Amino acid sequence: MKKLFGTDGVRGVANVYPMTSEMAMQLGRAAAYIFKNSLRRHRIVIGKDTRLSGYMIENALMAGICSMGVDVLQVGPLPTPGIAYITSSMRADAGVVISASHNPFQDNGIKFFFKDGFKLPDAMELKMEELIFSQKIDSLRPIATEVGKAYRIEDAIGRYVVFLKSTFPKELDLSGMKIVLDCANGAAYKVAPAVLSELGAEVIKFGVQPNGTNINDGCGSLHPEVISEAVKEHRADLGIALDGDADRVIFVDEFGNEVDGDHIMAICASDMLKQNMLRKSTVVATVMSNMGLDIAVKKAGGKVVKTAVGDRYVVEEMRRGGYNLGGEQSGHMIFLDHNTTGDGMLTALQVLAIMRRTGKTLSELAQVMTPLPQVLVNVRVAERQDIMTIPEIAALVNDVEAKLGDEGRILIRYSGTEPLLRIMMEGQDKYQITSWAKEIAALVENKLGGH
Repeated sequence: MKKLFGTDGVRGVANVYPMTSEMAMQLGRAAAYIFKNSLRRHRIVIGKDTRLSGYMIENALMAGICSMGVDVLQVGPLPTPGIAYITSSMRADAGVVISASHNPFQDNGIKFFFKDGFKLPDAMELKMEELIFSQKIDSLRPIATEVGKAYRIEDAIGRYVVFLKSTFPKELDLSGMKIVLDCANGAAYKVAPAVLSELGAEVIKFGVQPNGTNINDGCGSLHPEVISEAVKEHRADLGIALDGDADRVIFVDEFGNEVDGDHIMAICASDMLKQNMLRKSTVVATVMSNMGLDIAVKKAGGKVVKTAVGDRYVVEEMRRGGYNLGGEQSGHMIFLDHNTTGDGMLTALQVLAIMRRTGKTLSELAQVMTPLPQVLVNVRVAERQDIMTIPEIAALVNDVEAKLGDEGRILIRYSGTEPLLRIMMEGQDKYQITSWAKEIAALVENKLGGH
């Protein structure tokens, strides 16, 4: 059982345990110990988003890493996928991202990448925790010339911009396109406008003036209404909204309608299937993806494999199965042919390439998928129990599943952060599935309800 690491690194309110400078230093020391596996000089890349607390945590991490005799390569504010790319391309031993992604500015987080650019496996995170809490490495103190150094990589942004542009077809450009872009006052505030402008687009920018406290504040992928209004006002071709660390993206079409991650997966999968580029004709999504995605991909000649919620589980399944496209409804999209983690700008470029090559608008492309009506009902519970062990609930769930058949589904799971049971149902008739979901919820509340 992990004590510090969650599904995406260590995260919490900055300057409150475990997101303190003291713990950051300990994490730096543990990481340096794990990745220092020979007599040569070792290097760890550190990057961050634009949060005020990033300075405090960055310096603590650097101190911990250098105190173990490992050098630090600082890249400053850079998207999470950019840090994964720099780690791999510079042949560093590991990468560290200081970010709480889409969370408000007072939160922060620390997540690690292995030298290949992929997130650390659970076993390695457990090893780091064991080193910290057992105090095994407290006495290890390199001295004199063995202490680590810190270097700033001045051209990190340029390197990442060049990489992103290399994923866009060389025979195409974005000249004549008007794009509304919202960078959430986060890590992509320099990178994203540069990429689109250099490819020839006219860019209308939002969320590019970070001040340390305005990251994700009424902007970015959590607030697509900002770009929706701007697209209509400026009569733009589409809108692109990133989150604070730019590993996810949400679009709006030329009419201002939201286009979520499921639609983007359907668009990209259908295009890749036509070009015979989708490995094993398979897309990896999570259990939260709409069943409309399954129908769309099947119609195009492919299939969808589902994982637990979380982009790390999507990536793990992609690597295990040898797949090259995966993602989440929330806008995390992974193109393993190009990068090792979710990348909002890379995703945007793949969609823009399809638009350019086909001559279709985003609204036309999005018609490839018709989402099924979806209902979500939350029930507050006093205790977590496998509801299928309660005969009355199991009988009702089984009866509803039989009535839904192949034209719908039920997903029942506990929240990872709250005492809630989430009942999600999809089907052809929204009125009917709403009625069934409420019926199940009422029975669950009667048996397990907490007030």
